[in-house]
Amino acid sequence: MSIDYRQAQFLLSAAEIEQLPPDTGREVAFAGRSNAGKSSALNCITGQRQLARVSKTPGRTQQINVFPLPENVGVSDRRLIDLPGYGYAKAPASLRAHWQKVLPQYLESRQSLQGLVLIMDVRHPLGPLDQQMLEWCAAADLGVHVLLSKADKLRRGPAGNVLQHVRPAVSKICNKASIQLFSAANGDGIDAARQQLDVWLE
Repeated sequence: MSIDYRQAQFLLSAAEIEQLPPDTGREVAFAGRSNAGKSSALNCITGQRQLARVSKTPGRTQQINVFPLPENVGVSDRRLIDLPGYGYAKAPASLRAHWQKVLPQYLESRQSLQGLVLIMDVRHPLGPLDQQMLEWCAAADLGVHVLLSKADKLRRGPAGNVLQHVRPAVSKICNKASIQLFSAANGDGIDAARQQLDVWLE
């Protein structure tokens, strides 16, 4: 039976790994550039308009946000994790340096972390910071599922061409990576994304 992602609820925001819930159960993290549509993807997958903040100003997610998936009243051992958006040029240098240290530490040390959903704008995929995130996941032996977001911005043919071009490049960096087209605007790819989450969380 697939998981009902509409039950996701906000629990807390953490600036340090030590502030996260106990490292038990299963969790899946979401990562991506600040303008790649990460919050929109998370809201689309959970069927909630305002679970994750969507802003016209990039870089609003500057802490680790935790969204449990309740199974019984007050009890959950499955979580969605919204990681800080990266690549936001106006973020203070100290904040960028902090997450440059904390993110790889989280990916390598968190035992409950089953996989990472990496969101890339289909029009600007696989930038240097996306590649770095894939390298961190490869070093942590962590599975990655790439969502090429905003696929509605391209015609089907060009979007498919991007997918075919990026797939081998992603696999070369991280051999435990899969990839798909995704659009939060029209819901294209939502079922495939949820199926991958089911694999990691069930």
